[in-house]
Amino acid sequence: MRTTTKLAVASGGLAVLLTAGAGVASAQPVDDVIVNSTCTYPQTIAALQAQDPKLAQQLQEVPAANGWLKSLIAASPDQRRAMVAQARSFPGVQPYIPVITAVASTCQNF
Repeated sequence: MRTTTKLAVASGGLAVLLTAGAGVASAQPVDDVIVNSTCTYPQTIAALQAQDPKLAQQLQEVPAANGWLKSLIAASPDQRRAMVAQARSFPGVQPYIPVITAVASTCQNF
């Protein structure tokens, strides 16, 4: 996989999934959970490693994506909303939706 493709997938799909953490309520869209997350970077990485170790390793191998994730976690809710919308525009995000949901529902436990 080319580096730019890895970056797009990692910063798009993975960043969306790794910042979810307030818990997934059935009536609450995943994007809202992400925007309002209180999960820390270590919590999100631990949740991802538990859900998909290979994907967690791929994220950590792409410094730009890892940096984007850290920025997303540190961002304000309004900034996160914009970043999540941008990440969702990557076509590679869709296959990661099940992992996004799993991490969103568990990262508070780590």
